[in-house]
Formats: sequence, structure tokens, C-alpha cells
Amino acid sequence: MITLNKGSIKLKADATDKADAIRQAGTLLVESGNMQPGYITSMMEREKVAHTYLGNGIAIPHGLSKDRDLIVQTGISVVQIPDGVEWNPGEQVHLVVGIAAKSDEHIEILSNLTHVLDDEEAVHRLSKTNNPDDIIACLTNRTTNGKAPESAESDFAKFVDVAIQGKTGLHARPATVMVNLAKEFESEIRVRYGDQTANAKSLVSLLKLGVAGGGTIRLMAQGTDEDEALERLKLEVEAGLGDEAEEASSVTLGRTLNFESEAIAGIAASPGLAIGSVFQLKRGKIVFEATAKDPAAEETRLRQAVETGKAQLRELYEDVKERSGTGKASIFLAHQEFLDDPEMVEEAVAPLKDKRSAAWAWQQAYEQRAHTLEQLKDPLLAGRATDLRDVGRRVLRLLADKVEDEMTLPDYPVILIAEDLTPSDTAGLNPSLTLGFCTAYGGPTSHSAIIARSLDIPAIVGAGPAILNLADGTPCILDGESGNLYPNPSQADLETATTAQKDLQAIREAEKLACYQPALMTDGHRVEIVANIGAATEAEQAVNAGAEGVGLLRTEFLFLNRSEPPSEEEQFAAYSQMTKALNGLPLIVRTLDIGGDKEVPYLNLPAEENPFLGVRGIRLCFQRPDLFKPQLRAIFRASQTGSIKIMFPMISTLEDIKAAKKIAEEVRLEVGAEPVDIGMMIEVPSAVLMADEFAKEVDFFSIGTNDLTQYTLAMDRGHPALAKQADGLHPAVLRMIHQTVQAASAAGKWVGVCGGIAGDPKGAAILAGLGVTELSISIPSVAAVKAKLRKLSLSQTQNLAKRALKCRNAQEVRALM
Repeated sequence: MITLNKGSIKLKADATDKADAIRQAGTLLVESGNMQPGYITSMMEREKVAHTYLGNGIAIPHGLSKDRDLIVQTGISVVQIPDGVEWNPGEQVHLVVGIAAKSDEHIEILSNLTHVLDDEEAVHRLSKTNNPDDIIACLTNRTTNGKAPESAESDFAKFVDVAIQGKTGLHARPATVMVNLAKEFESEIRVRYGDQTANAKSLVSLLKLGVAGGGTIRLMAQGTDEDEALERLKLEVEAGLGDEAEEASSVTLGRTLNFESEAIAGIAASPGLAIGSVFQLKRGKIVFEATAKDPAAEETRLRQAVETGKAQLRELYEDVKERSGTGKASIFLAHQEFLDDPEMVEEAVAPLKDKRSAAWAWQQAYEQRAHTLEQLKDPLLAGRATDLRDVGRRVLRLLADKVEDEMTLPDYPVILIAEDLTPSDTAGLNPSLTLGFCTAYGGPTSHSAIIARSLDIPAIVGAGPAILNLADGTPCILDGESGNLYPNPSQADLETATTAQKDLQAIREAEKLACYQPALMTDGHRVEIVANIGAATEAEQAVNAGAEGVGLLRTEFLFLNRSEPPSEEEQFAAYSQMTKALNGLPLIVRTLDIGGDKEVPYLNLPAEENPFLGVRGIRLCFQRPDLFKPQLRAIFRASQTGSIKIMFPMISTLEDIKAAKKIAEEVRLEVGAEPVDIGMMIEVPSAVLMADEFAKEVDFFSIGTNDLTQYTLAMDRGHPALAKQADGLHPAVLRMIHQTVQAASAAGKWVGVCGGIAGDPKGAAILAGLGVTELSISIPSVAAVKAKLRKLSLSQTQNLAKRALKCRNAQEVRALM
């Protein structure tokens, strides 16, 4: 039994906010010798993934199970806040009961605590008392509030006995799972433990039982669906009620570093660990005159600046493509299209006749268009405003009289801090001088985050405006895997981080050496790891990195950045070059996917109010058979030189896939090629909802999680206000994937994933658990993802996936790991 003494109780405390209240409760536990200081951070992290507000003015903050090694001995603390503190919107807390539990020793106190939850008078008395003995008596003696324990109610005729899994018992989280499940049934459901009985649909009632780890409970049901209720509840209890798995079977992905310093929490965007001083990126002004004397000269300056901007973007595209591949560089092709917009240029030219300067007129033109984009209801389009301003400022700097806006970094390595970074900013970073970066805003699937991963720069995004207050030179530890920034770390933390850096380097070297080994999980289950590529030369790079083939060839690289479409012969040569490099390994070719944010001037496509919901992908191919059929001919011809599969993008209706297959078959017969496997991308919700029918039409599915996330959540990953939420690990997206896999499995078809989350070790583990058999990822991620999966068993990932599907948001999913 835990001993609660006066030294663990703080009366008449004042807390500025929830974090302050948790810190005070944690400090008491540290001072009492119950835990190390680092566990306070764990208590803060718990708040992101679980509700610790128990009800009626009481909260029970506690840490994450993975950090239990920071607990010295089980204990509790109590902070009394008479004036209250807001825990969550609408929740005022007066008693904060901090818990540091190595096992289930705290269950009895938690059970005692629940007996006063429904007694407002008792809670009010404890929140105002000047005597700590009143609180001690309440938490160590159930009868101190004047009530005897509830008498046991009679059992129902239908019941089943089952043991609570794990060591921590029926505490708040598993009890919540049981309550939510019980509420799905009409029957009355009770739980007996010893001589007490509780209502399974009441959290407080369940917690009053004080069920310890391994304890046997009796589940009882009475009503129209009693049999189904008992069966479901029994299965859920045996599966652990969503609680953390035992240590022996827990899923640990990546490092778990424990620092004693306080963290600023953001979102992990690019893995790695950086140690260094921060440098705040502060943009200056672009100075220019508003008027000019010679309109003709200003027009010449403007047009030259636009052409120079295009040239710079072409160079940037080539540079990023060489370092990170075509896929990462493609954003800069889209940026070039902004400058190829004749209407925007003409809008800028018009004011010049009124003696306006080229710089002034250009700024007005692109800002007006960016503002118009921001006002659109469709967030996918609204997010393009950031890219347009990035391009606009590039040209504006060329027209300015004085430029203070350029991103200039010191000539020594720093951790870069910024409100946000544009794709151009990130691509221009020198990895030898940029140890890592942390932004106040942005999301993990933004273009900047993707480029950071390709450059192997540790990065955190969405950390909030607090980071902008850090002074230049402040020493920091940036953990790109946990998403935490640690300003002013202690000497002990610096030593921990330095050791971890060396270990991480050794791990990466070992991963590279083992990159050709298959991703065989500990129980023998295999997940195929292939690569996403966007250029002929990348096929060989993929093989050298350990990829077992190509799961996505973006054929757009043949069509972009040119004045006319590629010929059939040019395409055949490119595809044949890849099959030769792959030497028998599979090559999945996605047919032309243009539209949305990929515009091609020579196609002369009509302007659309909403191109993301307009003519893109397979719809464009149907409208332009002069593009579609030559591409199919080139693919079928190349299929005679190697293992090729065809995949159609943006399929949303059965009519789409039937029409695409019909055209493909006609072309195949013309060429005289052997049949090849035909697959389709799952990128829109309609494809998921009709997956049963689609599975009868194709040989495989490939889920494009980037687009599926955007269309499911209606959020553009590049939108400045929404990017943080556009996370492919959102439960809504995971449930879409789950439904797709189930439909495919029932039809005997396989499912791959070629979106961003497949290259995230967390995402890869969940996808494997959902039944995905192929992960197509960026070339630099192949070795690491293989290595992570080799450390896990299929059952572990299945348990992880099951828990992820029950989460309420992406933050809860990420916290599972």
C-alpha cells in the first residue's frame, strides 16, 4: 500500500495553467524521491494523447508507460488549487493528483478517489481544507467521506469470467475503452470484482472497483443483445482494452531518449538528432520605389526578371533532383508554371503606363492572386497561396533597389529557427551548416518537411510561436524523431544526446550494410520494400539502396519542363532503360497523372475553378487519347524487356477503370504484347467505399496516402493553417486503408502503399499491421524502414494497427509509438 504523507501534499496552490499545475504535482513527486525530473516531461506528453480529467474538479496526470524507467518508487502527490485551473475547455480542476506508478500499486488510491467524484460536497471540502490529513484520509480510507462501500448487486443469468490483462489493472484508459464499448449495446451490462458490482457504462463506477492487474472480473449482461455484448467485451478484455502492451511485446520504433530538461513539443518532420546553437531566421525588407519615369524600361526589367526567375527555378529543380530525386524536385516545376502565367505578367505590366515601378506592379499582381487563392473555400487551392508568394518574392528580389530578405545563415553550423520555411528556403539549405531546423508552423507532410528528409536534415514543425522567443546562440538539442526541442539543456542531457548521435550514426551504417536483406519480420512475415522514382536514372539508384523493385514510377517527368509531349520512342527508351537497370525486379508504371497542381502549358488545358476536383489523372488521359495511347504503347513494348505492371491514377468510378482497361487492352493487342498486371491507385474516398467492386476489376491496389489524406480530410498539406493537421496517420485515413485492405484480401488481391507515411517507420509498422504487403518509399528511406520492420513481429504490428484504428486523432496514433 502506498503511504501518502503531508510532504506530498501542497495546499492553497496557485497555477497559471494546466502545465504549471502538472509541473507542481511532478515536482512534489521528484522531491519525495518517487521519480526522476524527466518524468515530468512524460506527464506533459500524456496530456496530448489521453484525458486525465477524472471529473468533478479532479485530474490525475501521469506519464507514458514507455518512461516508467524514470520512476524510482510508486507514489502520488496532491496539489490543491482552491481557485481552480482550466484543464481542458470547460473543465475546472481543484485537486491535481499526480501519479508515478511502476505497477498497479496506485489502483487502490484511484479507487478511493472515485468514491468522492459524485459527492460535490466532499470535493468542495477537500479543495478548501487547510488540513492535509483530510486529503490523506480520503485517499487511504473509503469510508472517510461518510459512505460505506456499495453493496454488491445480484448477478445476471448471462455472464462470463475473464482476467484483466497486463500489470496496471483496470485504470482510467482501459476502463474508458470498456465503457465506450458497453455503450454500443442496449443491454444492461455490469462488472463484478470481488463483492462489488459496477455499471459497465459508467467510468466512475468501474474505477470504484479498483481492479488490479491480473484480477478476474465477471462480465454480466441482460437484454436483447446480451450474447453479442458479452462476446465483444470478453474479446476486448483479452486483447488488453487498448492499454499499452507488456514490455516484452511492446512496439518501440526508433530511439527513446529521456532528457531532464523541459521540452518545447512540436511535430516530428525529419528524423535525426542535432546539438547546437539556434539562429533565428528574420526576414528583412525588399526595398523599392513605387514609381518610375520610363514605362518601357520598367516593362523590360519586369520581363527580364520573370525570365531570370524561371532560370533560377530550373537550376533549383536540377539541383534538388540530383540530391533528392525527381519527386522531391517536382514542386519547383510547379513554381515555374506560376511564372509562365501570361495573365499575371500582363496584370503587372498594365500599371506601368501610369508611371508605376515594375517592382510595385509585380508585387500587386502576385499578392492579389495569392489573396484570391486564400479566400477560396477549397483548402487544397487555398494552400497554393504560399507557393505563389514564394515565387513572387523571388522575382521581386530581382526588381528591388535593396534586398534585406535573402536567407543568410552564419558560416558555422546552427539549428535554424523560423516561422515557416518555403520549399525554396529548404532546398537552399546547406546540410553542413544547418544542423537541423524547427518551425513555428507547418505540418509533417509539407513540401519543406519532405525536402528536409531527403537532405537528411533533422526537423521539427508546428512547434508554436514560443520558439520565436529563443535568443540567437541559445544552446539546444533538437530531436527530429520525437518532435521535441530542448533549449538550454543540462550537461547530463548534452552527454546523453552526444552518445545518442554516435549510436545513431552506427545504426545507420549498419542499416546500409544490411539494405539488401529482405524485410523479414521476427516471425517470418515478409513486407516487400520498393521505391518511388521519377526518372530513368533513379531505377539503378533504387536497386543500389536495397529496393526490391519500383512500386511507383511517376511518368510525369517525361512530360514536364518541355515545350511538347514526349514521343512514343522517347518513352519506350526511358522505360526500357529502367527495366534493364532493375534486371528482372518489378516496375510499376503509373500512367500520366497531370492536373491539379501540375500544369503543362503545351497541353493548353482550360482554366478550372477547382482543378483538384477537375480534369486530372485518368480523366485527362480519357480526354487526350493522343497522349494516353502512345504512352500505353511504349509501356507494353517495354514490358517485353522486363517485369512491368500498369497502374492508373485518380480512379473514382467503376466506369473509369473499365474504360481504362478497355483502352489498354486495345493497345496491347495492337502492339502484340503479353498481358500485364493492371492495378489502380486508391486516392479518393469513392475508391475506398467501392473497393469490393474495384477488387474484381484489377490485380492490385496501390494506396496514394498523400492524396487520400488531402481528399479525406479536405486539407492541403501545403496550406499554412491546415498543414499541421493534414497527417496521413489520422485515424480517418487509416480506417480508409483498413477498409481497402479488407476488400482486396477478400478478393485475393494484394495492396501496396506509395504515399509518404509508408516511408515513416511508424507508418510502415501500422501499414504492415493493417495487412499492406508492399511499401513503396523514397530511395533514402529504404534501408531504415527495412531495418525497423525486421525488429518487429506481425502480431506486434497487428496489435499496434488495431489500437491506431481506435484513436481519435493523429496525435494519439503517433503517441502509441
